[in-house]
Amino acid sequence: MATGTLVAVTALLAVGVQTGAGNAAPNPGSTHAQPRAGALPAKLSPAQRAELLKDAAATTAQTAKKLQLGGEEKLVVRDVQQDVDGTTHTRYERTYKGLPVLGGDLVVHETRTGKVERVTKGVRARIAVASTKAAVTPATAEAKALKASKAEGAEKSDAKEPRKVVWAADGKPVLAYETVVGGLQDDGQTPNRLHVITDATTGKQLFQYQGIEQGTGNSQYSGQVTIGTAPSYTMTDTTRGNHKTYNLNHGSSGTGTLFSDPDDVWGDGTPQNVQTAGVDAAYGAQLTWDYYKNVHGRSGIKGDGVGAYSRVHYGNNYVNAFWDDGCFCMTYGDGSGNTHPLTSIDVAAHEMTHGVTSATADLVYSGESGGLNEATSDIFATAVEFNANNPKDPGDYLVGEKIDINGNGTPLRYMDKPSKDGVSKDSWYSGVGNVDVHYSSGIANHFFYLLSEGSGAKEIGGVQYDSPTSDGLPVPGIGRANAEKVWYKALTQYMSSNTNFAGARTATLQAAADLFGKDTPTYNTVANTWAAVNVGSRVGDGGDPDPGGNVFENTNDVAIPDAGSAVTSSISVNRTGKAPSTLKVGVDIVHSYRGDLVIDLVAPDGTAYRLKNSSAWDSAANVQTTYTVNASAENAAGTWKLRVRDVYSGDTGHINSWKLTF
Repeated sequence: MATGTLVAVTALLAVGVQTGAGNAAPNPGSTHAQPRAGALPAKLSPAQRAELLKDAAATTAQTAKKLQLGGEEKLVVRDVQQDVDGTTHTRYERTYKGLPVLGGDLVVHETRTGKVERVTKGVRARIAVASTKAAVTPATAEAKALKASKAEGAEKSDAKEPRKVVWAADGKPVLAYETVVGGLQDDGQTPNRLHVITDATTGKQLFQYQGIEQGTGNSQYSGQVTIGTAPSYTMTDTTRGNHKTYNLNHGSSGTGTLFSDPDDVWGDGTPQNVQTAGVDAAYGAQLTWDYYKNVHGRSGIKGDGVGAYSRVHYGNNYVNAFWDDGCFCMTYGDGSGNTHPLTSIDVAAHEMTHGVTSATADLVYSGESGGLNEATSDIFATAVEFNANNPKDPGDYLVGEKIDINGNGTPLRYMDKPSKDGVSKDSWYSGVGNVDVHYSSGIANHFFYLLSEGSGAKEIGGVQYDSPTSDGLPVPGIGRANAEKVWYKALTQYMSSNTNFAGARTATLQAAADLFGKDTPTYNTVANTWAAVNVGSRVGDGGDPDPGGNVFENTNDVAIPDAGSAVTSSISVNRTGKAPSTLKVGVDIVHSYRGDLVIDLVAPDGTAYRLKNSSAWDSAANVQTTYTVNASAENAAGTWKLRVRDVYSGDTGHINSWKLTF
């Protein structure tokens, strides 16, 4: 049992805002290197994956010791990925004295011979709390959770018994309760799965997030299609994990009735025929299953060969669709007036991808990680639609263009310029984590479009696009197929539950390094495309001058010992002349109490430039900022070091990355 896994249900739309062959551009990826075959995911059968999971579960104690975890910490295997070259990426959750550690997930990357190459952690802090005895009662935690749910406008709320956990997602581990509040959200129809984290010592609310993530068939959106059905003709796809499609008949609970038909001809292409929506849902699930298996070697949502199920005709005039981990199913409303079911190819792929995200990185559905969660569903919804190559619903970079969610024929979301919908965000800014995840998702959606196709005006498949960049500088794109591989590898192997946009940059760069090599044109394009949505800085590419200055970066993690000796991280600079008077030092340090830290920049000749002093009163977490140093007396060439010392006890962290911009 994966003790830290949280039930998640994600909806296509933000609840409360529901409203009533062309001249394709050349594929920019054709000029880029093909990904290294050995770094691509191996096509594991469910039995092979199960064997890898079994092997990992049998050695968790040895792995914990190898990682130097505390004596009270244990590992629980959650997922495993393997590359063609035998590199294995095993995802674990942690427990502390038997309690689930939320935010403590990590991925161990091992070579074919079993050597640990690196470890990706959601949080670097030492997992320890003073006591596992709570001062606050479960009833108090439950009452606070119900109050929080009511404040969100939820109706008919009910709460499950709070469970005691260690909350580590904010950096410093805290004994806490997790309470899941059910019922309905403020629209009176969408299920509620509000997770509320309460400090078990003080009773203070620490965090909350919404777990609702949002034969022959005649479909409404894709024309006449072939769908998998079982003998005796039920809508059961026996070749894809026995995926089943049910008719809820406007109910809002249970599974409803499994679609059946006497002649294996389903629907008539109109919403008035109840089978039509079932055809679209089954077809979308079939296409999504095939995409993940054929492109990424993944057999089913969890990789175990087991199909989910779909429910259509949910509620009445329900303008939404959602994925629910609790039932392992997709659910679709019929739209305004019950005439536009939310069952198009991209919507079905969007919902199923929430399941893939939950089974892998498990991105928390709140803040920046929530925006990445939503964007991941849009990204692979787009990929599935292109891969399907259905002439009635051709691939594009528009989300929900078939379901007429706005009542005027416009799409739900635009990936080339997300702000065209009036609310989504084109690029990152401080505070974007406070924006609804359906709108902050625009940042990663925009990144994916730019990485696939490049910036500027172009026509693709008969659709006109014109994608800007936040810094006004162009990016070329690496081709959609390459961009898909980079995002999938980053999601399944390098992202964790609390990854933010900066962390997504790090994850995709590592994926690009694996697939194409570090500092190659493709790798540099990934970095520059993040800069194009205001995440990180640009780097040089192919010898072209970098308008932002030459950037040198070290992304290797360096642990900072608690109240210990100073540690350093080095960058070698091969630049002639003197350093500038405005040398930019970008620092990304994960630490649960940044006031503990003293930070210096050390020049090649040993001269130290103080960037930050310690302060016992600065209790905030993390140092993520850019310092300006007058280093004009220094030669640029040589080894520069970031030196960090933790001068107080009780808190830990690590240097995540740092860079110099000349």
